[in-house]
Amino acid sequence: MFITRKHLSRRTMLRGAGAAITLPLLDAMIPASTALAQTAAKPAPRMGFIYFPHGAIIKAWSPVETGTSFAMSPILKPLEPFRSHLTIVSGLRNKGGESSDPHGIMAGTWLSCYGIKNREGDMGTTADQLAARHFAGNTPIPSLELTGEGGNATCGQGATGCGFGSTVAFRTPFQPLPMEDNPRKVFYQLFGQGDTSKERKAILSETDSLLDYVMEEGAALKKRIGAADRARVSDYLDSVREVEQRVQRLATSKSSQMDLPNAPQGVPDQFGDHLDALFDLIALAWQANQTQVASMMIAKEVSMRTYPNLSITEAFHPLSHHANDPSKIERLINIQNYHTQVFAKFIKKLSTMPDGDGTMLDHSIILYGSNMSNSDLHNNDPLPNAILGKGYGRIKGGQHLKYPQDTPHANLLLTLLDRAGVSMPALGNSSGTFAEV
Repeated sequence: MFITRKHLSRRTMLRGAGAAITLPLLDAMIPASTALAQTAAKPAPRMGFIYFPHGAIIKAWSPVETGTSFAMSPILKPLEPFRSHLTIVSGLRNKGGESSDPHGIMAGTWLSCYGIKNREGDMGTTADQLAARHFAGNTPIPSLELTGEGGNATCGQGATGCGFGSTVAFRTPFQPLPMEDNPRKVFYQLFGQGDTSKERKAILSETDSLLDYVMEEGAALKKRIGAADRARVSDYLDSVREVEQRVQRLATSKSSQMDLPNAPQGVPDQFGDHLDALFDLIALAWQANQTQVASMMIAKEVSMRTYPNLSITEAFHPLSHHANDPSKIERLINIQNYHTQVFAKFIKKLSTMPDGDGTMLDHSIILYGSNMSNSDLHNNDPLPNAILGKGYGRIKGGQHLKYPQDTPHANLLLTLLDRAGVSMPALGNSSGTFAEV
């Protein structure tokens, strides 16, 4: 792609009255008559790791057929419109996540494939944080960690089990990263100001729109750029405004739930809105080049959430112990399909979000899955895995790959890091990368 517009810095921001908002990649940020791939504005890979608890009913997750001509499975059906960007990977096992206390370490070993004992060096650092370390300096925020239902993780050197059930992200083998469930805090982390806790608290108490502070500079910018860029900036700021308003609407209802985040009587509509807001924040963070790496837990392990919107009144975790009861399995499939529906809305947003010479989905690498297979048995073999995105052309997409028994899940993580340009000799018990992905 060649363009002939004036050059605008990739780090251009809209500023005003103490507020600052970064901009998406614009044509004007690419030097005139220069190929996009040869500039600093080259679309950077975005890496996402989206986790859901209690595994999946594998027969309803993995298609029967392999290759490119597969029928979409019931749980993954909402992703049918994005088939060309979807890679389903079946047959993998995570031995590092196997334990006599499965829920206690399930989340925390998903991205490291390494148990809680004998951790040293990077043995236990998660794939998302290895990527964040590699991309350090490219964005203001190294990585973003979110949860639809959670609590913070704390862990000390030499401890066993602490934090492993409430986060998927470990900066070091014994440093879990807390996952934030408050969209308002995340919004101001991305777009607000404040270097101290006092300043941040003051920002969180503000009710004004950040956009109101930067509108004057935004108007001036639009006079300096072409029509296509003006439309792109307007669409981007509209997206910021939409998320900002969504966060403001959620603030009151969310604060009323803070003491009982796992209450079985939780309202499913609010839960869906909550997840939508978190996914929208990831999309905005990527669009604004605030971070390249994001991880999210849809719900936590041992979740006691119910789903009245699906006519399911049993709590999620007890229901996951289905004992092969057909009626319970059917209800679990409905829950798992619902989670995919919410995730699919995020994927749709990325598929319509321009990013350089493609879309954000074209330039993303997103792993959607769980570290549990059969929730009744608490096993880790075979794991449900789906990849969304083309990784700026380094992931083929549109296929279902099935690997032999005991193939390491770590091989998939190593492959995704490789496709993002993160070269690692090994991860967990990996034995190599997948050329087929």
